[in-house]
Amino acid sequence: MTTIGTVESLWCYPVKSMRGVEMPEIFMGFSGIYGDRCYALKSSAARKGFPYLNANVQQQMLQYQPQYRYPERASKPPNLIEAASIAPGVTPANSDPEDMLLDVVTPAGKIISVEDPELIQILGEGLDAKTQLKLVRSDRALTDCRPISLISLSTIRQIESECSIPVDKRRFRANVYFDFASDEIGFPEDNLVGRRLRIGSTAMVMVLERDPRCRMISLDPDTGEHNPEVSQKVAQANGNFAGVYCAVLVEGVLKKGDLIELEAA
Repeated sequence: MTTIGTVESLWCYPVKSMRGVEMPEIFMGFSGIYGDRCYALKSSAARKGFPYLNANVQQQMLQYQPQYRYPERASKPPNLIEAASIAPGVTPANSDPEDMLLDVVTPAGKIISVEDPELIQILGEGLDAKTQLKLVRSDRALTDCRPISLISLSTIRQIESECSIPVDKRRFRANVYFDFASDEIGFPEDNLVGRRLRIGSTAMVMVLERDPRCRMISLDPDTGEHNPEVSQKVAQANGNFAGVYCAVLVEGVLKKGDLIELEAA
């Protein structure tokens, strides 16, 4: 294994299309990051295959901040040690619902339980009157594509150099942001597709493909304001790809500062 970088920060997104939560450590399981996209608002107006309300439709969602009531319990399953002793073939590391209780801070500063009907009412404002919203919860991440997303700060700096505005890394809504050990430029993680990475002491992923980007990266992560220049530059500079998607081969706990190692070809 060759060390290629370190984990700069770790993020999960408890409610799909709302702001993320930076975590000091996270559990990366076969189905994704523990607690990631475990809630979503199903919309009757959404297209097939992508049935959830998102910030492309309701930009104010990016101004809502989920927060765990017990953040110290929300990074990994309570039965992780016992689960690690069970033979492969099952996924026995599960959450305790009490540990994952979630509130949402609205743009006005009000704190509402994610399960409070008032939240749906507020988020429905401005939508077509016929649109029906329903909160759904899953123990597995309700991602649009692959379970894990990674992006390097080198890539974000490259995009920033192409634009006329500062580019906040949070636009890219990755689970793992990382620093390359060498002074890489451009979109260096593209070269990792088809390779295996070990992150931390045990976790291992296979880099499956480059991450095709949508309009979300054009939305300011604090205000939801749309700036098409960001997505236009990504399309021009790298065929509309930024970051990579991964599948988990070996589960494990990741921590900020963990080494990222590349398996020999």
